[in-house]
Amino acid sequence: MRDLYLLTWAALLAAPAARADSIIVTEYPVPAAGAQPAYIATGPDGNLWFTEFGADRIGQITTVGVVLNEFPANPASNPKGIVLGPNGELWFAESNISQIGEITTAGGITEYPVLTPGSRPDEITVGPDGNLWFTESAGNNIGRIAPTGIVTEFPIPTAGAQPTGITVGPDGNLWFAESRTNQIGRITTTGMITEFPIPTADSEPFDIASGPDGDLWFTEFAAGQIGSITTSGNVNEMPSRSVALLRASPRDPMALSGSPSLAPGASAR
Repeated sequence: MRDLYLLTWAALLAAPAARADSIIVTEYPVPAAGAQPAYIATGPDGNLWFTEFGADRIGQITTVGVVLNEFPANPASNPKGIVLGPNGELWFAESNISQIGEITTAGGITEYPVLTPGSRPDEITVGPDGNLWFTESAGNNIGRIAPTGIVTEFPIPTAGAQPTGITVGPDGNLWFAESRTNQIGRITTTGMITEFPIPTADSEPFDIASGPDGDLWFTEFAAGQIGSITTSGNVNEMPSRSVALLRASPRDPMALSGSPSLAPGASAR
């Protein structure tokens, strides 16, 4: 029986490498020194557009890897999230100067100040109402900006939430991660916010996306888990495979047998 556990341990360690053999990763250098490319989005021109957090630029790259342009943004703006807006322009968050930027495919940039100074807008998405919605990690708000540039802010009920990722749910609401208060938030397009706690303490939910199953899926940065939440607020957590393996004792492969950390949908803590 112990030999069986040893074989299981070896197979689990080898499996990721076998899957990776069929995946080819290609990397393309960004010309600007210290660019620190952060977020990326598909543009209306068939190219990819990305933010350069360290170089304060917005980059444009073709699907064959040619960096066509690096358009200068506001100095020290530290651009982060970027998304294609409903008006055919790219919209991005200028975290360090608390502004939302809009860039045309020709590189023309317009900036709109966020109402709360020092709010540090983070990620941005297009809402079902035709507006753009963004998180304010230091302002403890969810922001909304119309394509005309009018900004509205909605305070998050829990203080110090530090919201990060935001996405549109299948229910027509916006869903966001509260990284410091261990909650997932939901906001309607009229600004009503509901918060749902995550079972694992101090998990630091970071990014969130709408899944093909109709649930919202999010990362737990500190807990090493992936979580999902239904539109009614039911949370399920799944430890990442690497974390589950690390939590099994390397000196005793038999620790893998019956480990609750390997059970799908179970909390790793």
